[in-house]
Amino acid sequence: MNIGEFFAMGGYGFYVWGSYAACALAVVTEIVAVRARLAAARRGAGDMEPSR
Repeated sequence: MNIGEFFAMGGYGFYVWGSYAACALAVVTEIVAVRARLAAARRGAGDMEPSR
């Protein structure tokens, strides 16, 4: 078995590698979104100083 056959995966390579790519994109997007929400929450928490 050579590397080309491995990546072709018996004719299902496009589906398999496309699925991996879609999953990786979803994970990266979620990480970026969570970091943005955390930063916004931290900024919001800093604005909430007690009134005197």
